[in-house]
Amino acid sequence: MFEPKVKIERSLYDSLKRAASAAGYSSVDEFIIHILEKTVAEIETAQSEEEVRKRLQGLGYVE
Repeated sequence: MFEPKVKIERSLYDSLKRAASAAGYSSVDEFIIHILEKTVAEIETAQSEEEVRKRLQGLGYVE
């Protein structure tokens, strides 16, 4: 199975490692995956809400 790899600066990794430990995550990878999943979900929701808003505007329900 293909596992993508992402390169980040050591200082950022060290910060993520400290944050993961403080937040109770079992690994830096688990912490990063959680952050990325949460961020993607927020962006997708925002895009969906914007689409709904535009449709409601088109129907005259929202100004």
